[in-house]
Amino acid sequence: MGEQLAKMKCSACRGDEPPLADGEIEDMFPRVPEWDLVERDGVKRLERQFEFRNFAEALAFTNRVGGAAEEEGHHPAILTEWGRVTVTWWTHKIGGLHQNDFIMAAKTDDLYASQK
Repeated sequence: MGEQLAKMKCSACRGDEPPLADGEIEDMFPRVPEWDLVERDGVKRLERQFEFRNFAEALAFTNRVGGAAEEEGHHPAILTEWGRVTVTWWTHKIGGLHQNDFIMAAKTDDLYASQK
């Protein structure tokens, strides 16, 4: 499911688009089953915690996610700790979730799978 998303490119978000509706989120959410749907400050986000054996592996993953984010022009919040990285995707311009967030969540999953 997520492999199709991971092959997609992010589209430019103009900022005047509405966030995905709850039904659209429900349709897309099964395509990134390892992610959690969280809400902070009234904004829905996708979040996942990735586990590593040490800080060096966590940092390497952080850098790979950052590189993918730069390539797509869509950037997450990333918390890097010893043996753990938490990645959170949402679209700042629209204050919620966009298809781009699901695309990037799937790409992040691929990066994790390829690092293991």
